[in-house]
Amino acid sequence: MAEVGTGSPAPSRSRLNMTVLNVGYPLLPVGPDSGGGAEQILSLVDHGLAAVGRRSIVIAAKSSRTAGELIASPLANGEISEDARAQAQYAHRELIEDCLERYSVDLIHFHGLDFHSYLPARSVPMLATLHLPVAWYPEAIFRETRISLNCVSRAQAISTERSAKLPVVANGIDLDTYRNLEGERDSLLWLGRICPEKGVHLAIEIARELDLPMIVAGPVHPFRDHQLYFQNSIQPLLDAKRRYVGAVGLTAKIHLLANARCLLIPSLVAETSSLVAMEATACGTPVVAFRSGALPEIVDHGKTGFIADSLRQMLEAVRFSSDISPEICRATAEVRFDSRRMVSEYLSLYRSVVDEHSRPVT
Repeated sequence: MAEVGTGSPAPSRSRLNMTVLNVGYPLLPVGPDSGGGAEQILSLVDHGLAAVGRRSIVIAAKSSRTAGELIASPLANGEISEDARAQAQYAHRELIEDCLERYSVDLIHFHGLDFHSYLPARSVPMLATLHLPVAWYPEAIFRETRISLNCVSRAQAISTERSAKLPVVANGIDLDTYRNLEGERDSLLWLGRICPEKGVHLAIEIARELDLPMIVAGPVHPFRDHQLYFQNSIQPLLDAKRRYVGAVGLTAKIHLLANARCLLIPSLVAETSSLVAMEATACGTPVVAFRSGALPEIVDHGKTGFIADSLRQMLEAVRFSSDISPEICRATAEVRFDSRRMVSEYLSLYRSVVDEHSRPVT
């Protein structure tokens, strides 16, 4: 398994001569306030490229906010059906082909789970970041010779034999956005996409058992299973002390993180990364998480939070969360989670992909 980059500063402008086309998932908008991790990373890459003088073009759902030029794909209204998904994928493919006609694109960087559904016909260097568990992707993508792949954590890369040799570019966050604001830190917090695999109901059950106030924040995307999960498994657990505040913007998110006693991440799937854990750490807030996928890579047990192997361990860890130093959390985030390191490593990987594409076939 290869690690990309060394965390060194971004390359000099003389090396920045590519136009990069970032392509998001067709049905979710991209921007700093995005509820999905893949959309947030795309936004950070887009802004990071623009910051170092690289041309960035983004194909993403309508209402996305980008630093580079946005080519908006139609956004489905209401519940996302299979027909709506197929139509969005077709529109994405058309937009990509049109973009390749109009611009001199050096590399396409895909971020959506379904990227294989809208690969262009023409030959161009392509990279897809696997933001989700490797098993969620079709086997065929690992045999697709036209596109390079990368993982976002060591845990994700070693999770299967087919991903073990892929390069790793660990996720990062905009450290300047998240600050230790020395809030009152009275409530527990769950923050993210509300869906079954995130274990939101377990976080609320912990708050109820400890009789602690809790805030649940994040979008319920228009997928039927997500909406049914919220209606049947989350709403019945809410009360005057355990509140759902809906999807929140960036300012509200920072306020919630900075005022939380701790952030709970009782994820029921192997997390490939966790931006919200990084964001909480940057705000000086401890994270209490299950030993799920990459979470032990992000949460420094006993230093920036606790890793739990059961619901009972998670409950006990909440009791000790006030022993974690906000200052140590922030200092750790500054060393490990800077998105500028991530962008620099992607630039190096882009160069490798372009160089490999230009080599003659023997």
